[in-house]
Amino acid sequence: MTAKRLRRIGRLALACAGLALVSIPNGMKFTGYLLLGTLAIWYCGMYLHRWGKRSRRGQACYRVFLAGLGLGIVCLAGIEAAVVFRGEADNSAIPVDAVIVLGAGVNGETPSAALWSRIRAAEDYLEIHPDVPVVLSGGQGAGEAISEAEAMRRALWKEDGAENARLLLEERSTNTAENFRFSKALLEERGLDTETATIAVVTNDFHCFRAHMIARRQGLKTIDVPAELPWWWLTANYYLREAFAVVKTSLFDLN
Repeated sequence: MTAKRLRRIGRLALACAGLALVSIPNGMKFTGYLLLGTLAIWYCGMYLHRWGKRSRRGQACYRVFLAGLGLGIVCLAGIEAAVVFRGEADNSAIPVDAVIVLGAGVNGETPSAALWSRIRAAEDYLEIHPDVPVVLSGGQGAGEAISEAEAMRRALWKEDGAENARLLLEERSTNTAENFRFSKALLEERGLDTETATIAVVTNDFHCFRAHMIARRQGLKTIDVPAELPWWWLTANYYLREAFAVVKTSLFDLN
């Protein structure tokens, strides 16, 4: 089999895999778009390479394309390494003044896999820190019969527990910045000095880096309590997506 035919098969495989992942509701849509984007970059490189064989201007454009592509890959790899490193931390023994559990999707009234993983991580962490207030943060989105905060409250509620009183619901937020802004206000209403307090943030491991970055913009000092998804392929998908989300948050999100 010739190299040319192998390249054609590779492009066809990328296209089929990308379209399949985008079309099938399996939580892997971003990876599908990434594969289709890779295919588009491949074709762009092919065009510039052929143009470069015909003219000096095309050759210059092809070199700029390769340099930009290499720089982009290096930058994304560096961000990805930082995201992975942040999600591996174990801060369970560090004393804190409060806990914020960030919401994730709810299917009707049932927590999604991401939210269940956060609930389990929060449950384990709260057993170690029984005396701190806990903000369950997350509003109600499309397809959700209850708020994300209420879904977490139901899962963490103890029938015989006096600890239930420390569960505070924040049900207005629609993104991570609002999670922190509204949770901060709720804790301040309870008398917590958020300028000096250390707050544990429960979220998925892939989300820890960006969550910390957003919390710092809100003036909060936080530590991470990472929660792992049960399936490695979903984890890989979200880690890939998160590197691009970090770039977006850094460049375009002002709060």
